[in-house]
Amino acid sequence: MSHPSLDPFFEYLVVERGLSENSLEAYRRDLTRYTAYLVARGRDVLALDRTVVPGYLLALREGGLGPRSVARHLSAIRHFHRFLAREGGGAADPTAHVEGGRPWARLPDVLSSDEVARLLEGDPRTPLELRDQAMLELMYASGLRVSELVGLRLGDPDLSVGVVKVRGKGDKERLVPLGDCAAESLTRYLASGRPALAKPRPSSALFLGRHGRAITRQTFWRLLKHRTRMAGIGKRVSPHTLRHSFATHLLERGADLRSVQLMLGHADIGTTQIYTHLSRAHLKAVYDKFHPRA
Repeated sequence: MSHPSLDPFFEYLVVERGLSENSLEAYRRDLTRYTAYLVARGRDVLALDRTVVPGYLLALREGGLGPRSVARHLSAIRHFHRFLAREGGGAADPTAHVEGGRPWARLPDVLSSDEVARLLEGDPRTPLELRDQAMLELMYASGLRVSELVGLRLGDPDLSVGVVKVRGKGDKERLVPLGDCAAESLTRYLASGRPALAKPRPSSALFLGRHGRAITRQTFWRLLKHRTRMAGIGKRVSPHTLRHSFATHLLERGADLRSVQLMLGHADIGTTQIYTHLSRAHLKAVYDKFHPRA
């Protein structure tokens, strides 16, 4: 039995949008499942907060649906709520802050703590080695996007306080802790690495290449690929893998989701919730290993 809010929407799809029977059936199937989810949890389709839709999409992913199927569900849900808002039957659109498709794509592999330790192991001595070590330590310590890392300026790390100022999407700034290991690597790089890389033409970039200009994302990719191979890590490791590992390891050790959201620079906590299924898998493994009646 379909939800009563769906009938006028389906009529709109037929009369005004002229959808084919196959398309209409896809909408009907996806939205019937969605509204049944809401009813089972006692949620009113006309008064949803912004966490409900991300939670539902995450449930679909954990139930085995692929990224494309989840994206199709999101599209149907978004059209449905926009129709309700336009017709005056609903409150603010609860899908307005849900990013289309991206958060529900397959996550890269997450490194274990041991793999991270192997990746970061080293005894850097040359200016480039000092730079590379500082970038890797900071990337993992603060969960930066690669674009944020290469965009850092000389004054962004505050080593006396232990934070780094980051400019994220939409040029929004946030302060993120950088940790003792990253602070130590940055201190060594700033003292013995960067001065040797800086050329007569001054640059405000924190991380410099051989010619004294800001390092590029491609250079960091090559560095990470080389270090992954040298560490004997068989997984495919991308810059985003370090960001995922940062978030997952924090949640596994008890960090709250809101704090992780702020450190990652996510506008919506629903985007951060994708990491909780990884930490839940960790908790299940711990339970199975240590509980006497698991």
